[in-house]
Amino acid sequence: MAIKFQFNKTSLNELNKQLKVRIRTLPTLKNKESALRFEVKRAKDKSEELMDKLEQTLDSYGYLAGLWNEFEPGLITVKDVELDIIKIAGIKIPVLREVVYEVAPYNLFTKPLWYNDGISILKTLAQLGIESEIYLTKMRLLDHARKKTTQKVNLYEKVQIPGYQEAILKIKRFMEDEENLSKASQKIVKKRQQEESGNDN
Repeated sequence: MAIKFQFNKTSLNELNKQLKVRIRTLPTLKNKESALRFEVKRAKDKSEELMDKLEQTLDSYGYLAGLWNEFEPGLITVKDVELDIIKIAGIKIPVLREVVYEVAPYNLFTKPLWYNDGISILKTLAQLGIESEIYLTKMRLLDHARKKTTQKVNLYEKVQIPGYQEAILKIKRFMEDEENLSKASQKIVKKRQQEESGNDN
């Protein structure tokens, strides 16, 4: 990215201002990047932990496999998933508040005794699956923000800050050269004037 500038004091002041902003902002961006990196890992670990728990829970109910044939499909459904939104490092993230289930009416006298337990088991399994998905979504959102922040850190650190420093140096050198030329030409003019005034006498 070429930094546009002119060889004058106004441009120099503007570049210095832009450089200071970036130097001041860089540590904040780096902190945000490391905070997001940590949160991405935490969300990923939590999602994996919930998926493992879901698999273990499914395995632990394996002995009931035969009974599920008697279970009425559609007896329990997820009616709603209520979410809250929180901010992590300025990024809006969903957080599970509650899973709302709808249980169809059934006759307690004609259905097996374990139906209530079956409904409870399905609620647990659904809860684990939904929560895991929400953590995956959280991870994806945070990772996207982390990548953008990393790009900005790299842009500042590797492109803009060195670019501004180089431009400032060029302007300073140009202005010094101009000043030296001006002083040199003044000396030449003064010397000529002295020589001319010396010749007049």
